Amino acid sequence: QVQLVESGGGLVQTGGSLRLSCAASGRTFSNYAMAWFRQAPEKEREIVATISAGGGITYYADSVKGRFTISRDNAKNTVYLQMNGLNPEDTAIYYCAARTGPRSWLARQEYEYPYWGQGTQVTVSS
Repeated sequence: QVQLVESGGGLVQTGGSLRLSCAASGRTFSNYAMAWFRQAPEKEREIVATISAGGGITYYADSVKGRFTISRDNAKNTVYLQMNGLNPEDTAIYYCAARTGPRSWLARQEYEYPYWGQGTQVTVSS
């Protein structure tokens, strides 16, 4: 299995930027499609973005499209989430997740990902 550790969260003002990182260890990172999810207080966890194992295919939720960018560096076993134009609605705990299998980059539901990090808090002040 793979172990995931997120970092890079924090407090930022509206309009600001943050870059989240998710470092993986264990199995071969380049075999895994990766995703970022988030969970705001009293809300269900939701998909933010996904990226295929090779990095060539990405998906974004409509709420973040044009503001967030997911990328990965397989040599560093790390996936990133660059977040620009942040607003208070982006306040949440952000989780990275991993899965393998055919067409893994198509997975967008929480239950489809067996491996999860512990999360990192992102707070956007108005």
